[in-house]
Amino acid sequence: MRLKLKTVFVLYFMVSFLGLVYALMQLGQRCDCSEHDLPKDRTISRLREELHRLQEQIRNSEVTKQPPKQAAKPSLAKIFVITPTYARLVQKAELTRLSHTFLHVPQLHWIVVEDSPHKTPLVTDLLLKSGLMYTHLHVPTAKDRKLQEGDPSWLKPRGVEQRNEGLRWLREDRRVLTGGDSQHGVVYFADDDNTYSLQIFEEMRSTQRVSVWPVGLVGGMKYERPVVEGGKVVRFHTGWRPTRPFPMDMAGFAVSLKLVQANPEACFDGEAPMGFLESSFLQGLVTMDELEPKADNCSKVLVWHTRTEKPKMKREEALQAQGLGSDPAVEV
Repeated sequence: MRLKLKTVFVLYFMVSFLGLVYALMQLGQRCDCSEHDLPKDRTISRLREELHRLQEQIRNSEVTKQPPKQAAKPSLAKIFVITPTYARLVQKAELTRLSHTFLHVPQLHWIVVEDSPHKTPLVTDLLLKSGLMYTHLHVPTAKDRKLQEGDPSWLKPRGVEQRNEGLRWLREDRRVLTGGDSQHGVVYFADDDNTYSLQIFEEMRSTQRVSVWPVGLVGGMKYERPVVEGGKVVRFHTGWRPTRPFPMDMAGFAVSLKLVQANPEACFDGEAPMGFLESSFLQGLVTMDELEPKADNCSKVLVWHTRTEKPKMKREEALQAQGLGSDPAVEV
């Protein structure tokens, strides 16, 4: 068996070697195939010329081709959000949460007005790091209008001076700072403890005069809202004094910047009866028939009048009495 395999291997090697020698000998032979290759060469040459010509045409067309003119997109109306705020344990948490919502809203200018005789480092630093376009203002609430410890939140209106200061800035300082008098915008009053859907900002952006929508978890009800019939607001769904001129929450309307600037006397009346603060501002700007219902004819709740629970500090106070309280240098 071994001899047979060896014999086969030798024969295979000899045949392969002779085939290789023959192939090498043929390499030196002249091939008379020019007549067969000539038409093929001419075809290849013509194809190459055509390819070069097409490439040149493409290059020339790229140089001379102008980009197609696109229709100018209408610029988004800027939303000016006025937020009154005051110092308390949850202030930084509230403003941080609100600023993160606003980061998702294009063309938004945040006007933060502190209830303080000066700008505080906490709010100043927070706004600097917020990544938002903002204006930082301050004005203290008069002592006789300030809620005292233990007073119910409804006893006196809050944020009156601060909202009015934001309106003053829009009418006066903004015009000087921007070097122009653009009236293309919307004004909205956003308290720092409310919760806002991003959709509400897109709803209000098209406001012509005053736009309105429902507010959830307010007035001791699941929601309050304007009632719409035939595209018009005809009355309000509210549980308390529905005969008010505009029985709405502050979070339930937006006003065009043009309307605000055209009515410099329009402001919030700090002496207005309980529940009439919104009406004191709106009744000089618009009638019920002129209200613009948003949020699918006021059928969807996109903002909620939430309130953060006041933190209980009993253990903190006990530790402070022992000299073991939290480090006051740590900003909360």
